[in-house]
Amino acid sequence: MFAGGKIGVAFNIVDMLWVAIIGNVLLATYAAALALIAARSGLNSVLMGRFCFGEHGSKLSDFLLGFAELGWYAWGTATVAIALVKLLALPENVTSLLMVLFGLGFCLTAIVGYKGLDALSRISVPLMFVMLIVSMWIATHDVGGWQGLAKIVPDQTMSFSAAITMVFGTFASGATQATNWTRLARSGRIAVSASFISFLGGNGLMIISGAYCAIVYKEADIVAVMMLQGLSIAAVIMLCLNLWTIQGPTIYNNNVSAACHLLHSERRRTLTLIGAAIGIVLAIGGMYEMLIPFLILLGSIIPPIVRVIMADYVFRYRCQYPSIQSTTLPRFNYIGLSAYAIGAVLAYLSPWIAPLVGIAASAGSYVLLSVLAKRFAPTMALSGE
Repeated sequence: MFAGGKIGVAFNIVDMLWVAIIGNVLLATYAAALALIAARSGLNSVLMGRFCFGEHGSKLSDFLLGFAELGWYAWGTATVAIALVKLLALPENVTSLLMVLFGLGFCLTAIVGYKGLDALSRISVPLMFVMLIVSMWIATHDVGGWQGLAKIVPDQTMSFSAAITMVFGTFASGATQATNWTRLARSGRIAVSASFISFLGGNGLMIISGAYCAIVYKEADIVAVMMLQGLSIAAVIMLCLNLWTIQGPTIYNNNVSAACHLLHSERRRTLTLIGAAIGIVLAIGGMYEMLIPFLILLGSIIPPIVRVIMADYVFRYRCQYPSIQSTTLPRFNYIGLSAYAIGAVLAYLSPWIAPLVGIAASAGSYVLLSVLAKRFAPTMALSGE
């Protein structure tokens, strides 16, 4: 929603809808393709990474995904504290204290595990949906309907490629780590359907609602928009539930799929608390102001990870992973690591849509490097030795 607000002040209603549709279709397709592999293999993204990056090389994906989740946790913790200070007219010197309290509070749900995340979402998601509809209805009334909305001229600028990259970046890490759940799907079809509903429908609604209200009020801060609408109490409730709903899975993903695998530790609760503490430090350090560059960075460096995984799954393993327990994997798969590096660098430097550049470059590089390795050094192909 906050990302949608940033987009809304830079585009008119028609262009904003195109940005939201294109960005979320790309995101949903990306998530669905990965979910299909997860459902068929029973593996999450971190374990898939061991095949294409190597036993030790897969720590690269652990680190990057952990970095992404910690960044989101820090931003969410900072956001709820700063917004509550504004909404409740609290002294600014309590902001850091609130960051500490919320940073620790959010992680309690993740410590409980799946049951805690499920119980919270059953309450907060329907409530958020109702509040979004009410907010958009008020905005439509205030602006005078579609005709009034179409007349509004944005007062800020942003390129289409940057906006689409931002939309993709909102859940690039979440879509990558959604394999923690989609690997448990009863079938590939269910995993794909759930991914499209979640990332195209759910995330699309959030982006559009945030951008829609931002266009009407020319205000990117969604909490400020709800205050203008006379929904201050609702804003407090929605803000807390919205961020709590995502903060729990965020820190859960960080410790279960990234930190535990990276550090070879089963101490999930301890790592959850450590991750939350790091997030609090980042929040106090100013993560709130870094949303746009953070989203663009995620939209550039996360997609190539998954595209290398997909290329490896299809090109090398012919859509059938061997048993990970009975397979000897190299410490480093330099082909996979090199393909990722090429894709990430080109995506970040590209003036075009970064996720598409990263996906195409990393997949193409992986296939090309694999072919060259088999042709010129067959004994070294894919082994990293």
